[in-house]
Amino acid sequence: MAAFTRVRSHVLILVLGIGGLGLFATAAWTQSESARYVGSTACRDCHEDEYANFFNFAKKAHSFESVRRMRSHLTPAEFDGCLECHTTGFGRPGGFRSEEETPDLKNAGCEVCHGPGSRHVLSGSRDDIKGDLTLNDCAVCHNQERIEAFNFKPMIYGGGH
Repeated sequence: MAAFTRVRSHVLILVLGIGGLGLFATAAWTQSESARYVGSTACRDCHEDEYANFFNFAKKAHSFESVRRMRSHLTPAEFDGCLECHTTGFGRPGGFRSEEETPDLKNAGCEVCHGPGSRHVLSGSRDDIKGDLTLNDCAVCHNQERIEAFNFKPMIYGGGH
């Protein structure tokens, strides 16, 4: 399991727990670099209530499981199409690649709605994350085509957290 810890405004420490040992790796980002996906666990320490509510009550927090159950009935292209909304950052730089390579991004997490979080985790600034969401942000996945295809009703403004 990976965890990110902010040490300074420009250095992020990645702690990997392997067999009880902590391996440390540092990565430096500058404000001019593009934000990268860090996974929802990076949000937990500062946003405890939102994190707990999201993972306890939002279906999207466990969305990969529904795709995994359907995988044998899907073509590879259909499966990849599901991953666009059921994982974090699929098809984007630093986003979900596979359960083995990017397990912290396998569900639709915080960064699906709020954008890649590395810069925000480092700075703590609201300017480095998308905070005020609009209906257009939701429509990437919750659109008319998907509503008709799956007969579901999106809970826009129902609250992810």
